[in-house]
Amino acid sequence: MSNLDWNKTKTIFIAVFLILNIFLYMLYLNRYTEAQNVETQILGEKTIEARLKDDNITYGVLPSNIESATYISAKVHHFTDKDFTNNNQQVTIKDDVHAVVTFAEPLKLPNINTELSFTEFLKTNVYEGASYALWTIDHEERVAIFFQKANNRMFYYNKRGLLKVYWNAENEITMYEQTMVDNIEEMEQQENVLPPLQILQALYVKGILKQDSHITQVRLGYSALVYLTQTQVLVPTWEVQVKLSDGNVEEYFVNAVDGKMIEIQVDMQEEDLES
Repeated sequence: MSNLDWNKTKTIFIAVFLILNIFLYMLYLNRYTEAQNVETQILGEKTIEARLKDDNITYGVLPSNIESATYISAKVHHFTDKDFTNNNQQVTIKDDVHAVVTFAEPLKLPNINTELSFTEFLKTNVYEGASYALWTIDHEERVAIFFQKANNRMFYYNKRGLLKVYWNAENEITMYEQTMVDNIEEMEQQENVLPPLQILQALYVKGILKQDSHITQVRLGYSALVYLTQTQVLVPTWEVQVKLSDGNVEEYFVNAVDGKMIEIQVDMQEEDLES
């Protein structure tokens, strides 16, 4: 091929790629405009902030410094007797992945009300206890539920990353149940994270946010996207907690990458940990 022919070929390739890029950009622009039009039809001329204010839906300071995050992978941890060295513990390991630990002599805690009161207990008595964060305290059932975390971000309702601590009427810890994942690795590609206000807008458009409610919590964590027998893939997930006018609290989880609602099983019983 002569230099003249090659130059013509390069010119054609450049032109084709330029046209392709223009086409893809126009396709993206059209889809973006369609999405904006749908939101405009629902929200009218008002911004989401104005709509929330009209419905007396309030919120505090939203996270503003999170622009990207990665998917992560993890493997189910298989417990062995070597993970438990405290002589005061009687350990039963179910299916290698669910540890039930009972204390021969219950451990007294000065205060069963805050995460701080559990910190030293977890550090001293629970395998990899520092990798769990408090989710909720149920005083009626006398149980505190902790979710496993990585980079200070919780794994929401992950049955393979859960810790449940029980105590008696004397505020003495009698036992705990534990599952966990390990070999936690971030995937290379950074994903753009939808900003919190856009997540609130998505919830509002779906009619989920109710009048006279207060958004008490918006934070980024992870939920299981792919759940295999021994391996998990977790996706960045926005957690939104809302206090209703009647005092009840609802919680929602939204995929932080594509904005889709995530249905999470929140009622985790013992059989769920074993399955």
